[in-house]
Amino acid sequence: MNNKVEALKILVVEDSKVTVKVLRNYLAAMHVSAPLIAESGRQALEIYERERPDVVLLDIKLPDIDGFEVARQIRKMEGEQEWAAIIFLTAMNTDEDLARGIAAGGDDYLVKPVSEIVFHAKVRAMQRLVGMQRKLVDVTQKLDGANAELLRLSTTDALTGIANRRSLDHFMEREWRRCLRMKKPLALVMMDIDYFKLFNDKYGHQAGDDCLKKVADRIARAAPRATDLAARYGGEEFTLVLGETDQDGAMWIAERVRQMVADLKVPHYATGSKFVTISCGVVSVLPEEKVSLEILVKSADAALYQAKRAGRDRVVAGQYGKF
Repeated sequence: MNNKVEALKILVVEDSKVTVKVLRNYLAAMHVSAPLIAESGRQALEIYERERPDVVLLDIKLPDIDGFEVARQIRKMEGEQEWAAIIFLTAMNTDEDLARGIAAGGDDYLVKPVSEIVFHAKVRAMQRLVGMQRKLVDVTQKLDGANAELLRLSTTDALTGIANRRSLDHFMEREWRRCLRMKKPLALVMMDIDYFKLFNDKYGHQAGDDCLKKVADRIARAAPRATDLAARYGGEEFTLVLGETDQDGAMWIAERVRQMVADLKVPHYATGSKFVTISCGVVSVLPEEKVSLEILVKSADAALYQAKRAGRDRVVAGQYGKF
């Protein structure tokens, strides 16, 4: 029979040197050559905290605190995805003793003097449980990672890497409620790449995609705060949500973004500057019960339309409710 137990870290908590020697020999036969040893409950807790063993062979009667209390403390110390198999070593074998051990956090028990055959069987059983727990943690971590990636994909525009329309809608609702509570203004900047259809027709869709990515990057740089969000509204249109920002502050940020895009110097034959430019509409409002987020969006969109009618490559300050 192959008694080899691989990759297990075992802690033996026992104040009897004779019992420790016996258990060492049993473990050596299973190719666990260097178990951790503690002769008291407090020492066991110190070793557990430092080493995080997979299996704890725990004597109930110890010179300081008893094994039941040690087991309870170990369970308190375990992390959310941690678990150590606890096997009590005891001369007591009544139903009440077993129930007390399980209640304290134990998983099994061995009656002294410990039988080598029973010892090997129970350690192997704990090995299987530890292996299952490791696989469960691994699967859980992979699932968490997959869920996080799905969330990212569901809230991120695949082309530009900034927030998508769904994420924008959720963020605006949340920021609107927050600014309402805080009695702080909320600003929207609606932006559109000038003559983008002509750009695509002239330079091709790959160049169009590259242009969208570059513009999105510049817009995202203007939204570093947790109260800000840069999002792709749709097509060549983008939105900046600026929490706790009044009209003057939003105008300054919009003008900065407009200049940053112009500084990219992406060639575009159809614009006055012969480079890619953007138009911006800006509206800020103090959220109140009598005003609405929907009207704010329409007002900013109307300001953007005014910027385009006025010749593009400019920032226009709109007014809430005016469209």
